[in-house]
Amino acid sequence: MTSAAPANRRPVVLLAEELAPSVVAVLGDGVEVRSVDGADRAALLPALADADAVIIRSATQVDAEALAAAPRLKVVARAGIGLDNVDVPAATARGVMVVNAPQSNIVSAAEQAVALLLACARNLGPANASLKAGRWERSRFTGVEVADKVVGVVGLGRIGVLFAQRMSAFGTTLIAYDPYVAPARAAQIGVRLVSLEELLRESDFISIHLPKTPETIGLIGAEQLALCKPTVRIVNAARGGLLDEQALAEALAAGTVAGAGLDVYATEPCTDSPLFAFDSVVVAPHLGASTVEAQDKAGVAVARSVRLALEGDFVPDAVNVQAGGTVPEELRPALPLVEKLGRVFTALAGGVAASLEVEVRGEVASLDVSVLQLAALKGVFEDVVEEQVTFVNAPALAIERGLEVSLVTSPDSAEYRNVVRVHGVLPTGEMVSVSGTLTGPRQVEKLVEVDGFDVELLAEGHLLFFRYHDQPGVVGQVGAHLGDAGINIAGAQVSRTSQGGDAFMALTVDSAVPAEVLADIGTSIGAHSVRSVALS
Repeated sequence: MTSAAPANRRPVVLLAEELAPSVVAVLGDGVEVRSVDGADRAALLPALADADAVIIRSATQVDAEALAAAPRLKVVARAGIGLDNVDVPAATARGVMVVNAPQSNIVSAAEQAVALLLACARNLGPANASLKAGRWERSRFTGVEVADKVVGVVGLGRIGVLFAQRMSAFGTTLIAYDPYVAPARAAQIGVRLVSLEELLRESDFISIHLPKTPETIGLIGAEQLALCKPTVRIVNAARGGLLDEQALAEALAAGTVAGAGLDVYATEPCTDSPLFAFDSVVVAPHLGASTVEAQDKAGVAVARSVRLALEGDFVPDAVNVQAGGTVPEELRPALPLVEKLGRVFTALAGGVAASLEVEVRGEVASLDVSVLQLAALKGVFEDVVEEQVTFVNAPALAIERGLEVSLVTSPDSAEYRNVVRVHGVLPTGEMVSVSGTLTGPRQVEKLVEVDGFDVELLAEGHLLFFRYHDQPGVVGQVGAHLGDAGINIAGAQVSRTSQGGDAFMALTVDSAVPAEVLADIGTSIGAHSVRSVALS
């Protein structure tokens, strides 16, 4: 809990790591700027005692102990994207806002992927090492041209688009896999959308630009690599674990993949890997955001957010925006719920929607609820784009994907004090919807409707959704499959339109369900659709 400060006291902003001079300039004269070595725990903790804000990079750990040492703290700002060194739940519990700079490195990350692709194509890594070791080996490092080749982009988020635009200048043919991008939008940037299998078969170069989610981990493994041309070269500068590194090493050894460029790894720091033994693999120690420009942009962005937070204004880049800002007190508890509704909507849709409507009913409809529309959009894109989604870039992501968004409010709510419904229409004409509410004095988050079926399910944990033809024995079959996989069911509900009609089953389980298990369940019960989503 933050403590009150004297009226004439300037807020103290603690710089825990070296930042560009522009950061101090943006903070302005209205604050007192102090510096400390955030990596020195003995120096950091006492310095936090008077801090209203702390700005860090990657070396400073802001954990529960650090937060407890900072009774005045209002905001923790990470000059970068990753928040592994910030205990966000602990900060939220104490009412401390956490902000980062999600858009600061997108150009640098795209350029890093291009650099890795070119270095891989021309064997620059081993050629550099060879010449510096005193050997002149021109014939050993013959490469390939990029011009007239097919470049496959896995993920057309902002970084993927920037990468594609830059590769277009090399005279390449661009194809992409991204089920959450409309074909018309891809065509605007000169990219043809294809299935993942088609991309793997056709591409001479592949670059991965996806978020790391349960669905994308290991997306390209041994089975997928077997579909590729033996001359393919694969780049991953997005997230470690999307590309199965062991499978890649085996494919390189077998000659079924020609080369790779890697900036990220399943486990970091990574200083020992079977991939390092191959001259055809170019590696870097996660340098995607390591440019002067990206670091400067990150510092300036979080400095602006710190100013907004200290002035009590709404901070769009806050990752736990419910912790502060000018959002009405009545709406703050709903923000995490509505984000989850957006995530469930995307899981149910399984692709990009043509239109999206956020409907707010009940007492809160009399307030300015536009922030709930932003929260829904943030959730819609949370698990499908590589870059972090915030209240700032969510509307732009919708525009880029041709998603029409509207907000509808009404004071009338028949069953609940307040309820929010996220409803959309897919390009096929199919409609998808999910509704949620907060119940009881503890404001428990619940799903109360999915695709027109009434449910009452906690909006947390690992959720599974099955649609199928109503018939006896389905619940037992699903339970048996999950039991055989060692997965415990925490809660289950079944709803149906009529006896023998369409049925809907929603389950909460204790752990993630492998894709092959879900597929087996779907086949055994004759499901029309099988969907899953993990809600933190």
